[in-house]
Amino acid sequence: MLPTIYTLISVVIVSLLSFIGAATLFMKSKSVSKYLLFLVSLSAGSLFGDVFIHLLPETVKAEGFTLLVSLSVLGGIMLFFVLEKFVHMHHHDIPEAQKSTHHHAYYLGIMNLLGDGLHNFIDGLVIAGSYLVSMPIGIATTIAVIFHEIPQELGDFGVLLYSGMSVKKALLFNFLSALTAIVGALVGLAIGHRSSTFLNILLPFTAGGFLYIAGSNLIPELHKEAGWMESLSHFAALLLGIGIMVLLLMMG
Repeated sequence: MLPTIYTLISVVIVSLLSFIGAATLFMKSKSVSKYLLFLVSLSAGSLFGDVFIHLLPETVKAEGFTLLVSLSVLGGIMLFFVLEKFVHMHHHDIPEAQKSTHHHAYYLGIMNLLGDGLHNFIDGLVIAGSYLVSMPIGIATTIAVIFHEIPQELGDFGVLLYSGMSVKKALLFNFLSALTAIVGALVGLAIGHRSSTFLNILLPFTAGGFLYIAGSNLIPELHKEAGWMESLSHFAALLLGIGIMVLLLMMG
Protein backbone atom coordinates (compact mmCIF):
# COMPACT_ATOMS: atom_id res chain seq x y z
CA MET A 1 0.00 0.00 0.00
CA LEU A 2 2.81 2.44 0.88
CA PRO A 3 4.53 2.17 -2.55
CA THR A 4 1.19 3.05 -4.19
CA ILE A 5 0.67 6.11 -1.97
CA TYR A 6 4.23 7.37 -2.44
CA THR A 7 4.03 6.76 -6.19
CA LEU A 8 0.82 8.76 -6.57
CA ILE A 9 2.15 11.63 -4.42
CA SER A 10 5.34 11.71 -6.50
CA VAL A 11 3.62 11.77 -9.90
CA VAL A 12 1.19 14.46 -8.75
CA ILE A 13 4.18 16.62 -7.73
CA VAL A 14 5.85 15.92 -11.08
CA SER A 15 2.64 16.84 -12.91
CA LEU A 16 2.29 20.14 -11.02
CA LEU A 17 5.75 21.14 -12.27
CA SER A 18 4.07 21.87 -15.61
CA PHE A 19 3.00 25.23 -14.15
CA ILE A 20 6.58 26.31 -13.48
CA GLY A 21 6.84 27.72 -17.00
CA ALA A 22 4.76 30.70 -15.88
CA ALA A 23 7.72 31.83 -13.75
CA THR A 24 9.60 32.80 -16.91
CA LEU A 25 7.02 35.54 -17.57
CA PHE A 26 8.32 37.47 -14.55
CA MET A 27 12.05 37.00 -15.23
CA LYS A 28 14.49 38.65 -17.61
CA SER A 29 15.61 36.41 -20.46
CA LYS A 30 19.24 36.60 -19.24
CA SER A 31 18.25 35.37 -15.78
CA VAL A 32 16.16 32.55 -17.26
CA SER A 33 19.11 31.37 -19.37
CA LYS A 34 21.50 31.50 -16.40
CA TYR A 35 19.29 29.54 -14.01
CA LEU A 36 18.18 27.14 -16.75
CA LEU A 37 21.74 26.00 -17.43
CA PHE A 38 22.37 25.52 -13.70
CA LEU A 39 19.24 23.34 -13.53
CA VAL A 40 20.35 21.43 -16.64
CA SER A 41 23.69 20.70 -14.92
CA LEU A 42 21.95 19.65 -11.70
CA SER A 43 19.59 17.45 -13.70
CA ALA A 44 22.42 15.73 -15.59
CA GLY A 45 24.27 15.02 -12.32
CA SER A 46 21.18 13.60 -10.62
CA LEU A 47 20.34 11.38 -13.62
CA PHE A 48 23.89 10.00 -13.85
CA GLY A 49 23.94 9.58 -10.07
CA ASP A 50 20.63 7.73 -10.00
CA VAL A 51 21.84 5.37 -12.75
CA PHE A 52 25.20 4.43 -11.22
CA ILE A 53 24.40 4.75 -7.51
CA HIS A 54 20.84 3.38 -7.33
CA LEU A 55 19.36 1.78 -10.45
CA LEU A 56 22.19 -0.38 -11.83
CA PRO A 57 23.55 -1.53 -8.42
CA GLU A 58 20.03 -2.56 -7.37
CA THR A 59 19.55 -4.43 -10.66
CA VAL A 60 22.88 -6.23 -10.44
CA LYS A 61 22.31 -7.11 -6.79
CA ALA A 62 19.01 -8.79 -7.65
CA GLU A 63 19.79 -10.43 -10.99
CA GLY A 64 23.53 -10.15 -11.68
CA PHE A 65 24.80 -8.44 -14.82
CA THR A 66 22.95 -10.65 -17.30
CA LEU A 67 22.29 -10.30 -21.02
CA LEU A 68 18.73 -9.24 -20.15
CA VAL A 69 20.11 -6.33 -18.10
CA SER A 70 22.35 -5.21 -20.97
CA LEU A 71 19.51 -5.44 -23.50
CA SER A 72 17.18 -3.54 -21.17
CA VAL A 73 19.70 -0.69 -20.79
CA LEU A 74 20.12 -0.56 -24.58
CA GLY A 75 16.33 -0.71 -24.98
CA GLY A 76 15.96 2.38 -22.79
CA ILE A 77 18.57 4.24 -24.84
CA MET A 78 16.95 3.27 -28.15
CA LEU A 79 13.40 4.11 -27.06
CA PHE A 80 14.37 7.63 -26.01
CA PHE A 81 16.33 8.01 -29.25
CA VAL A 82 13.22 7.07 -31.24
CA LEU A 83 11.03 9.34 -29.09
CA GLU A 84 13.36 12.29 -29.72
CA LYS A 85 13.42 11.52 -33.44
CA PHE A 86 9.63 11.47 -33.49
CA VAL A 87 9.39 14.88 -31.84
CA HIS A 88 11.96 16.54 -34.11
CA MET A 89 11.36 14.65 -37.37
CA HIS A 90 8.85 17.06 -38.89
CA HIS A 91 10.84 20.12 -37.88
CA HIS A 92 13.90 18.93 -39.80
CA ASP A 93 11.98 17.62 -42.82
CA ILE A 94 10.39 20.86 -43.99
CA PRO A 95 12.29 23.45 -46.08
CA GLU A 96 14.15 26.18 -44.19
CA ALA A 97 12.08 28.91 -45.83
CA GLN A 98 8.88 27.48 -44.33
CA LYS A 99 10.09 26.99 -40.78
CA SER A 100 8.94 30.40 -39.58
CA THR A 101 5.37 30.10 -40.81
CA HIS A 102 2.44 30.16 -38.39
CA HIS A 103 1.29 26.72 -39.58
CA HIS A 104 4.61 25.15 -38.68
CA ALA A 105 4.67 26.89 -35.29
CA TYR A 106 1.20 25.51 -34.51
CA TYR A 107 2.22 22.02 -35.63
CA LEU A 108 5.37 22.22 -33.54
CA GLY A 109 3.21 22.91 -30.47
CA ILE A 110 1.07 19.83 -31.16
CA MET A 111 4.12 17.63 -31.69
CA ASN A 112 5.62 18.97 -28.47
CA LEU A 113 2.49 18.05 -26.50
CA LEU A 114 2.37 14.53 -27.96
CA GLY A 115 6.06 13.87 -27.35
CA ASP A 116 5.93 15.34 -23.85
CA GLY A 117 2.83 13.32 -23.02
CA LEU A 118 4.57 10.07 -23.95
CA HIS A 119 7.67 11.13 -22.04
CA ASN A 120 5.60 11.90 -18.93
CA PHE A 121 3.81 8.55 -19.25
CA ILE A 122 7.20 6.80 -19.16
CA ASP A 123 8.26 8.94 -16.18
CA GLY A 124 5.18 7.75 -14.28
CA LEU A 125 5.91 4.16 -15.25
CA VAL A 126 9.49 4.26 -13.98
CA ILE A 127 8.59 6.08 -10.76
CA ALA A 128 6.02 3.38 -9.96
CA GLY A 129 8.46 0.59 -10.76
CA SER A 130 11.18 2.20 -8.64
CA TYR A 131 8.92 2.46 -5.56
CA LEU A 132 7.89 -1.17 -5.98
CA VAL A 133 11.56 -2.18 -5.75
CA SER A 134 12.32 -0.06 -2.66
CA MET A 135 11.48 3.27 -1.06
CA PRO A 136 15.01 4.78 -1.41
CA ILE A 137 15.13 3.83 -5.12
CA GLY A 138 11.70 5.40 -5.63
CA ILE A 139 12.66 8.64 -3.88
CA ALA A 140 15.97 8.89 -5.78
CA THR A 141 14.28 8.31 -9.13
CA THR A 142 11.55 10.83 -8.32
CA ILE A 143 14.13 13.49 -7.45
CA ALA A 144 16.05 12.76 -10.66
CA VAL A 145 12.83 13.09 -12.68
CA ILE A 146 11.91 16.35 -10.92
CA PHE A 147 15.32 17.92 -11.63
CA HIS A 148 14.99 16.88 -15.26
CA GLU A 149 11.40 18.06 -15.58
CA ILE A 150 12.01 21.65 -14.38
CA PRO A 151 14.19 22.78 -17.31
CA GLN A 152 12.13 20.67 -19.72
CA GLU A 153 8.84 22.24 -18.61
CA LEU A 154 10.32 25.73 -18.98
CA GLY A 155 11.25 24.86 -22.55
CA ASP A 156 7.89 23.22 -23.31
CA PHE A 157 6.02 26.30 -22.09
CA GLY A 158 8.09 28.48 -24.40
CA VAL A 159 7.34 26.22 -27.38
CA LEU A 160 3.59 26.36 -26.71
CA LEU A 161 3.66 30.17 -26.52
CA TYR A 162 5.64 30.23 -29.77
CA SER A 163 3.00 28.01 -31.39
CA GLY A 164 0.42 30.76 -30.85
CA MET A 165 -1.26 29.65 -27.62
CA SER A 166 -2.24 32.18 -24.97
CA VAL A 167 -0.54 31.94 -21.56
CA LYS A 168 -3.63 30.32 -19.97
CA LYS A 169 -4.05 27.85 -22.82
CA ALA A 170 -0.35 26.94 -22.79
CA LEU A 171 -0.46 26.27 -19.03
CA LEU A 172 -3.64 24.19 -19.37
CA PHE A 173 -2.41 22.00 -22.23
CA ASN A 174 1.02 21.58 -20.66
CA PHE A 175 -0.68 20.41 -17.45
CA LEU A 176 -2.94 17.98 -19.33
CA SER A 177 0.14 16.55 -21.03
CA ALA A 178 1.83 16.23 -17.62
CA LEU A 179 -1.11 14.23 -16.25
CA THR A 180 -0.08 11.27 -18.42
CA ALA A 181 2.54 10.64 -15.69
CA ILE A 182 -0.33 9.59 -13.41
CA VAL A 183 -1.64 7.21 -16.09
CA GLY A 184 1.85 5.76 -16.48
CA ALA A 185 2.16 5.32 -12.71
CA LEU A 186 -1.17 3.44 -12.50
CA VAL A 187 -0.11 1.15 -15.36
CA GLY A 188 3.27 0.57 -13.69
CA LEU A 189 1.65 -0.27 -10.35
CA ALA A 190 -0.86 -2.64 -11.97
CA ILE A 191 1.81 -4.55 -13.92
CA GLY A 192 4.51 -4.37 -11.24
CA HIS A 193 2.31 -5.94 -8.56
CA ARG A 194 1.75 -8.94 -10.84
CA SER A 195 5.14 -9.41 -12.49
CA SER A 196 8.61 -9.41 -10.93
CA THR A 197 10.11 -9.79 -14.44
CA PHE A 198 8.63 -6.40 -15.33
CA LEU A 199 10.53 -4.77 -12.46
CA ASN A 200 13.76 -6.58 -13.37
CA ILE A 201 13.52 -5.13 -16.87
CA LEU A 202 12.21 -1.70 -15.88
CA LEU A 203 15.14 -0.64 -13.67
CA PRO A 204 17.90 -1.16 -16.28
CA PHE A 205 15.54 0.20 -18.96
CA THR A 206 15.15 3.36 -16.86
CA ALA A 207 18.93 3.51 -16.45
CA GLY A 208 19.33 3.44 -20.24
CA GLY A 209 16.76 6.18 -20.71
CA PHE A 210 18.39 8.38 -18.06
CA LEU A 211 21.83 7.85 -19.62
CA TYR A 212 20.48 8.94 -23.00
CA ILE A 213 18.76 12.04 -21.62
CA ALA A 214 21.77 13.15 -19.58
CA GLY A 215 24.42 12.29 -22.18
CA SER A 216 22.78 13.35 -25.44
CA ASN A 217 20.38 16.12 -24.39
CA LEU A 218 21.69 17.80 -21.25
CA ILE A 219 25.51 17.64 -21.40
CA PRO A 220 25.70 19.09 -24.97
CA GLU A 221 23.69 22.11 -23.77
CA LEU A 222 26.35 22.87 -21.17
CA HIS A 223 29.08 23.12 -23.81
CA LYS A 224 27.33 26.07 -25.43
CA GLU A 225 28.59 28.27 -22.55
CA ALA A 226 32.38 27.87 -22.45
CA GLY A 227 33.46 30.64 -20.03
CA TRP A 228 35.48 29.64 -16.97
CA MET A 229 32.93 30.86 -14.43
CA GLU A 230 30.01 29.25 -16.25
CA SER A 231 31.92 25.98 -16.70
CA LEU A 232 32.85 25.86 -13.00
CA SER A 233 29.24 26.48 -11.95
CA HIS A 234 28.07 23.73 -14.31
CA PHE A 235 30.65 21.31 -12.90
CA ALA A 236 29.64 22.22 -9.35
CA ALA A 237 25.97 21.62 -10.18
CA LEU A 238 26.85 18.25 -11.73
CA LEU A 239 28.65 17.26 -8.52
CA LEU A 240 25.72 18.53 -6.46
CA GLY A 241 23.30 16.33 -8.40
CA ILE A 242 25.53 13.29 -7.89
CA GLY A 243 26.03 14.23 -4.24
CA ILE A 244 22.27 14.29 -3.63
CA MET A 245 22.05 10.71 -4.96
CA VAL A 246 24.92 9.63 -2.67
CA LEU A 247 23.23 11.30 0.29
CA LEU A 248 19.98 9.47 -0.44
CA LEU A 249 21.88 6.17 -0.53
CA MET A 250 23.47 6.89 2.86
CA MET A 251 20.11 7.86 4.35
CA GLY A 252 18.49 4.73 2.91
